[in-house]
Amino acid sequence: MRKFTILIFLGVAFSANAQKFSLKKGVVMDSIAINDTISESFSLFVPTSFSMDKNWPVLFVFDMKGRGKQALSMFREAAEDQGYILASPNYLSDTLSASQNLMVAGRMFNAVIKLLPIHKYRTYVGGFSDGGQFASMMPLFIKGITGVVSSGAVFPNLEVLDGNHSFYFIGIVGREDFAYENMLATKARFDKLKIPNHLMAFDGGHEWPEKKYFINAMERWTLSAMAKGHTDKDSLYIHNTYNKNLSELNSLINSYKLLEAFEFLEGMETVFEPHVETDTLKTIKKRLKKNKGFKSMKRNESNAMLKESFIKDDYIYYLEEDIETYNYKNIGWWIYQMEELEKYENSKNPAEQQMGKRLLGYINALIEDNIDILQADPEIDYDALSLLWMLKTVTQPKEYGYYLKIISNSSKIEDFGTSLFYLEELLKNGYTNKEKLYQLENTALLRIMPEFNQIVEKYLKSARYEIIEK
Repeated sequence: MRKFTILIFLGVAFSANAQKFSLKKGVVMDSIAINDTISESFSLFVPTSFSMDKNWPVLFVFDMKGRGKQALSMFREAAEDQGYILASPNYLSDTLSASQNLMVAGRMFNAVIKLLPIHKYRTYVGGFSDGGQFASMMPLFIKGITGVVSSGAVFPNLEVLDGNHSFYFIGIVGREDFAYENMLATKARFDKLKIPNHLMAFDGGHEWPEKKYFINAMERWTLSAMAKGHTDKDSLYIHNTYNKNLSELNSLINSYKLLEAFEFLEGMETVFEPHVETDTLKTIKKRLKKNKGFKSMKRNESNAMLKESFIKDDYIYYLEEDIETYNYKNIGWWIYQMEELEKYENSKNPAEQQMGKRLLGYINALIEDNIDILQADPEIDYDALSLLWMLKTVTQPKEYGYYLKIISNSSKIEDFGTSLFYLEELLKNGYTNKEKLYQLENTALLRIMPEFNQIVEKYLKSARYEIIEK
């Protein structure tokens, strides 16, 4: 991997242009120009307590669709509570190369740092999903990144890490998210390299977490900065944050969320140890470890993770083989796998329920990755691509776009039997856009067939063309 270095000038004085800029505190400001010569812009949030007479921590948030304002809105409450500046570029894109996106981010970094008094040792990055993945790689390219918060995304390349990296990594992930297993591997790698980190896992899937997790992440960064002497120790802040965290820990235990409680407790121990006596935390930890319910949950999760790894291997093996041999006959096996996942999701064992949901997310991501690979080829293999579209109708039957692709592609090669079959499957699954059906590319001959119109009339009450009885 080619390495890029982006220079950011931490701690420089704000420019004359910055002095003319009108800041609105407590709201997300959108479309702030990078400068007069570049059309790029960014979104910005400063807390209501902001003033220009001190240096502030900043969290740069990344969204790979360039939705800066939307991304900042998810962190706004935490930033207001903890006194952080937020900024996000509006011109990141998943269609740009990594180096191009890095340059976009670098220009935004420099603009913000010239505009506002940023703390030299308190520059953080974060994001959700692919935005979190992009944020995770930033410390590898940009010096001065103090911490990363990555939600629902794995670290892009654990092999490039070494003990020389000193940023504080915080991962947030749902236990039903297919990224959960890789997040655990990320934590293990960080632990081995002694890189400061914390993993927060919640009951949910691939979704934005509750805002309390971002507040907790910022608390950990602030306490870490105090421990390192990067910011003044605030005894009242430490006391209040400790009591709030202790109350949240007890709430998790009382709600019988023992796995989450244990992870939260370990994070508390690490971050509060330089500041307060942690005997109370050690006592709670000993009690949790001896708790039969906790032991059972931990054992069930370990067993589910082991089973999950074997099933994933099967998915990878059979998908590769099916693509290579155009094995349409194996679609029945994939239907059976979905039935098995449904059994897991209906299990009385919560660990198996979570495993079933993770596996469903995993197989969909795996198929989509292979679709992207095939579509990127200059000479697209439509037989293999059609097979993958068919698999998506099995794994995500409500994603109607894949049925439409199959109908269009099959009609193009005059395989009208396949087109009609997937037309009926599409309508069985609740599709109702008749107008789009009659405008579908490559289906001019299909649409005038009696069979096509009979199916449309059966499910949508009326067809565009009259059905002539033979």
